[in-house]
Amino acid sequence: MKILVVNAGSSSLKYQLFDMDKGEVIAKGNCERIGVDGAVTHKRPGKEDYRASVALASHDDAIALVLKLLTDPELGVIADMSEIGAVGHRVAHGGEKLRKSGILKDEDIEYLYSIVNINPLHGPPAIKGIEACRRIMKDIPQVGVFDTSFYGQIPDYAYTYPIPYEYYEKYRIRRYGFHGTSHRYVSGKAAEMLGRDLSELKIITCHIGNGSSISAIKNGVCIDTSMGFTPQEGLPMGTRSGSLDPSVIPFIMQNEGISAKEMDDVLNRKSGLLGVSGVSSDCREVIDAANAGNDRARLALDMLIHYTKKIIGSYVAEMNGVDVIVFTAGIGENDRWLRERITADMDALGVKIDCEINNTCPRGQATDLSAPDARVHTMVIPTDEEYMIALDTLSLVNA
Repeated sequence: MKILVVNAGSSSLKYQLFDMDKGEVIAKGNCERIGVDGAVTHKRPGKEDYRASVALASHDDAIALVLKLLTDPELGVIADMSEIGAVGHRVAHGGEKLRKSGILKDEDIEYLYSIVNINPLHGPPAIKGIEACRRIMKDIPQVGVFDTSFYGQIPDYAYTYPIPYEYYEKYRIRRYGFHGTSHRYVSGKAAEMLGRDLSELKIITCHIGNGSSISAIKNGVCIDTSMGFTPQEGLPMGTRSGSLDPSVIPFIMQNEGISAKEMDDVLNRKSGLLGVSGVSSDCREVIDAANAGNDRARLALDMLIHYTKKIIGSYVAEMNGVDVIVFTAGIGENDRWLRERITADMDALGVKIDCEINNTCPRGQATDLSAPDARVHTMVIPTDEEYMIALDTLSLVNA
């Protein structure tokens, strides 16, 4: 069966078409600047990439273009739309109701609309992508795969914030967690690499990129995660502050004379690596600046390492041990120096990597970095959220 995976943003729509019989991506691409002027990049293995500027007034136009490209006699990979067995949609937020992947019904779409107030950034574009596919692809099943669903079994004492309980009852303010599809994929891959059942393992997964989160997975169930009500909580990220004393927020607002919206912009777009270093939100550029003697760049990196270690340590305590630590996402997969710094001086926990393996392992390849005398496996595993979405979609449609 062929599965189309769609990830809709506010002005973009990324897609991958999987041949699930072969476990391969046979086409992928990105529609950009939707509602502005429009552009598309379309890729097929072993073929020259296709790029074009094209008017895209809406997500409906983007989906129609994707289907046209996939079925084009020269650029396509299928004869017609009927070869697509189902569409899997990445949806960041499923709220409290949508706690597992499922074939989307009218009532599910209505529920997604009802929680836009707690997911204003990612909710509306995801809904647009789903509705565009439903309109154009008619009877082809549309499946929602929710990042938050991986955290559906986190205990109440871990997801409830210590604020008046009425705010949870009125507004559903609680820890939801994000990047769940990535954490689910790499934890399963880690168990597979060890030849053990996921239900036997305690795993800490570190999804470190421009947006970063860490999750604690005990016996196959996620029991805690660093992101919270929004993707803002937890580690310092590319432009996000991560966790901080809540009183800092009204203090800055009062002294700077800025609004809540402006403060949100400070915390989400001007903080993190960018805000501390003053150099860039790109970890590679911050490392280059630190190596050139920039003290603020060094400070930003030291903070990222410090917070990562602190969260890992807290999860070891929470799970009463750890069997595997996994690094994934843009920084986690590719920054050898940062992996070495994060895992340094953690031998009391049984964590110790082989620096030679860490420095020479091929990029994009899942690798066990553990030193021979380590009690804990440390791995780097490239994430594949799209394939996880395709697997869920295939399973639901076959069922």
